[in-house]
Amino acid sequence: MTRTRNLVGVATILFFTVFLSVIFAQNKVYFLDQLDLSTMEQGWGYPQKNKSLDKNPLSVGGKVFARGVGTHANSLYWLELNGNGEKFSALVGVDDEVKERGTVEFIVLSDDVKLFRSGIMRGGDPAKKVEVDLSGVKNLYLQVTQADDNINYDHADWLDAKIVMKRGEPKVRRIVSMEPYILTPKAKKEPKINGARIFGVRPGAPFLFTVAATGKRPMTFTAENLPAGLKIDTKTGRISGTIQSKEHKTYRVILKAKNKFGEVSSNFRIIVGDKIAMTPPMGWNSWNCWGPTVSQEKVLSSAKAMVEKGLINHGWTYINIDDGWQGVRGGKYNAIMGNRKFPDIKKMIDEIHAMGLKVGIYSTPWRGTYAGHIGGSCDNADGTYDWIKAGEYNENMRHKERKNIGKDYTFGKYSFVWGDVQQWTEWGFDYLKYDWNPLDVQNVGIMSALLRSCGRDIVYSLSNSAVFENAPFYAQLSNAWRTTGDITDSWGSMAGIGFHQHRWTPYAGPGHWNDPDMLVVGKVGWSENLHPTRLSPDEQYTHISLWCLLSAPLLLGCDLADLDDFTLNLLTNDEVIEVNQDPLGDQARQVNSDENYPIYAKKMEDGSLAVGLFNRDFRGEKKVAVSWNELKISGEWRVRDLWRQKDVGVFDGKFSASVPVHGVVLVRLFPVRK
Repeated sequence: MTRTRNLVGVATILFFTVFLSVIFAQNKVYFLDQLDLSTMEQGWGYPQKNKSLDKNPLSVGGKVFARGVGTHANSLYWLELNGNGEKFSALVGVDDEVKERGTVEFIVLSDDVKLFRSGIMRGGDPAKKVEVDLSGVKNLYLQVTQADDNINYDHADWLDAKIVMKRGEPKVRRIVSMEPYILTPKAKKEPKINGARIFGVRPGAPFLFTVAATGKRPMTFTAENLPAGLKIDTKTGRISGTIQSKEHKTYRVILKAKNKFGEVSSNFRIIVGDKIAMTPPMGWNSWNCWGPTVSQEKVLSSAKAMVEKGLINHGWTYINIDDGWQGVRGGKYNAIMGNRKFPDIKKMIDEIHAMGLKVGIYSTPWRGTYAGHIGGSCDNADGTYDWIKAGEYNENMRHKERKNIGKDYTFGKYSFVWGDVQQWTEWGFDYLKYDWNPLDVQNVGIMSALLRSCGRDIVYSLSNSAVFENAPFYAQLSNAWRTTGDITDSWGSMAGIGFHQHRWTPYAGPGHWNDPDMLVVGKVGWSENLHPTRLSPDEQYTHISLWCLLSAPLLLGCDLADLDDFTLNLLTNDEVIEVNQDPLGDQARQVNSDENYPIYAKKMEDGSLAVGLFNRDFRGEKKVAVSWNELKISGEWRVRDLWRQKDVGVFDGKFSASVPVHGVVLVRLFPVRK
């Protein structure tokens, strides 16, 4: 009897053990930091498991947390639950590492419903509790937005975040397809003149302009009505010299290109006056691919690739050196000389000019640059730096200890920018990126006056994070100004910057451009270790389309010598580039109020309209429609698809198209004349 009771007891225990194990197996907890975060999109950096974005302990509102995920607005993470979820819970907030800076909003969505909104949260706020019922939810989206300002310092934490599943496990999904597809047909054999149709030059300044033209080579170029002092190279289409007259005047030139398949002509205006950069600069900058490891060899390689890959035939012009070239002061102007990576700057510039391209340089009015090199000022009257005297530098004359770099983010007692400008002029530079923060009007104005009086046309580009209240002064004193911090190759960063340029619109125009930062297509990396952009193909079409509509400077940041077919095709669509280079210089405006499906329209000089229909949502392809009322037009308009370079048809009243996730349909509307 005792044995029987024991057997019953054992059986009972086994039953409950199995029962409870089944129950707990069906209600398994998955912490967010245990999942694959590689598909989490965010505006800066990479998601961090159990650490903040800057790899510090997670801390919000003064409280430290052991578990969670550190991310950055704009951020999105998609988990497929298939109705098997029970509950999602977390605490959320802006990480203490940014102090009082940073403003974000946390949102939890199901397929069509917002399950939680934190409201706007700021640095220093205590964490907010999230607890969401997941019953019946097929797809769960965890989102952090930039709270409608900018993405600077938007370090966001999902703390103790976990999902309770009834059965199965959450499946990580990618928002977009990464498979490239080419839209633009190849250029024809017949000659076609591309690029800017207007060019500004100051009286007495050296002139260099290469006629951009596609078509089978050899090709012969001519120019009618060139002002005295200029000549065109008939083989290369390079116009050079110095205009003899100092009169402020517009010269109307006819450019011609001819090969065995045909001949073409194009109107071209040369405007002698106070303005340069009459269209947004197009070119390349070294930072996004090589960062501080840039060298003379790499710069020359990029210049050669710009010619050999044919980018020069589509208007790409500038080869700009970013931070990393600087050595110590010397020479007859006591200016910054090149370090060992730049043994002969004058020779390099002459070689690039001989290719029909222009060259840019980088500096700062601070004592030191962001990469740890010397800047335009210092505390010693002779232009020497104590840290260099002490031997605290590496082989490239850069701060040896990274922790010391930030100490030079300030103005020195003595400025040496006059000598720097004289040296840049003598070397033959055509472009300056001048980088510090905040961009105070005094230092902006000092450099502006020096460049305007140097005798050479040097495009003046300010960086970074321009102060909006100073925009009227930037427009008067410079040619471009960075409206934001640094861009990265993510949808959150690119879209967060590009779709938030509205307030800067009134200040853009010929000679002065809002700059939302460089293009992050191709292979980038900010060092020696390059990787293909993390933007999907559709996101790259959006990137180029939006920057062209915004009349933004187009500066590539990839390795030009290693362009794949998709990227080269993306950068050589002349109908898209024409939107950017239109002489009117209008910056597109959003004509609807839908944040998920914005529509941008830009006036063109010939009376046509360039219109971009975008899909910022992440839940599938969407049919987007624009009405004539929104565009403030009426009657019949011919619609042309610019990426595909083909007419779509004639429309009256509205136009609509299916737009892929994070993609664009870019069209141009021409009035139908009756």
